[in-house]
This record gives sequence, structure tokens and C-alpha cells, in this order.
Amino acid sequence: MGTDVMEIIDTNIILRYLVKDDESLYDEAKNIFKKAEDGKRKLLVKVVVIAECCYVLESFYKKTRDEVAESMEVLLSQKWLKVEDRVALLSMWPWYRESMHFVDSFLIACTKIDGSKILTFDRILEKRSSEKIEANN
Repeated sequence: MGTDVMEIIDTNIILRYLVKDDESLYDEAKNIFKKAEDGKRKLLVKVVVIAECCYVLESFYKKTRDEVAESMEVLLSQKWLKVEDRVALLSMWPWYRESMHFVDSFLIACTKIDGSKILTFDRILEKRSSEKIEANN
């Protein structure tokens, strides 16, 4: 695969890399990421893939919210990855850690970044999205 073709990473590559439950697939995922880090591959991470990773890590692998958030923060911070909505994805974890759903946390982060407002019937989401951001977030 040439370096000019963008490759969209699927959930299973990220999961194999993070959970290391299959040594050969972990090695393959690690190799894919290493080639991207070396500039030999262009990888794109979509928001929907991160949402699915979080769901699977929590539900199937029984990871805590903190473990999931920490893994995602490290992964999504890698400059050699092209990450869809990187700023919002990197900003959403405080709400996610507080047991907000992935999508709700992502939407709240979006409002904090661009000053938009969430249109919702969910009173908790509406309240949380209108709260002032804390200094440590």
C-alpha cells in the first residue's frame, strides 16, 4: 500500500493492539501502527470506530471507564494518526469518566470547543452541556 492512500482503521485493529488477546493479531496491529509512525502508511481514525472500541472495551473486556479513557487519550494523541474530530475526542473524557454515554460526552466536548448548543430532550445532557468548563478539563 502506497503512502498516498489513506487507510481507515477498523475497530478490531485498535482492540487487538490495546487488549493483546491474540499475539499474532497484536503483532500485526503493532506493525501497522509502526509503519504509520514511520510515515509508510496513512491511517485515519473515525469517531464511530472510537465509540465502538469504547463499547467493546467496557462490555466485553470489562474495562473501567478510566482504563478506556486513558487508552483512548494516549492513542488519539499520536500525531502520526489522522483523527477525525481529534480536539473533541481528546476533550470528551472527563464526562465519559463521569458515566456519561460516549455520544453525550462527545457532544458536550463539541459544544465547549465551538460554542454550539445541544438540542435535546435529555435534561441531564442539556444541563451538563450548559455547565461551565472546570479549570482542570
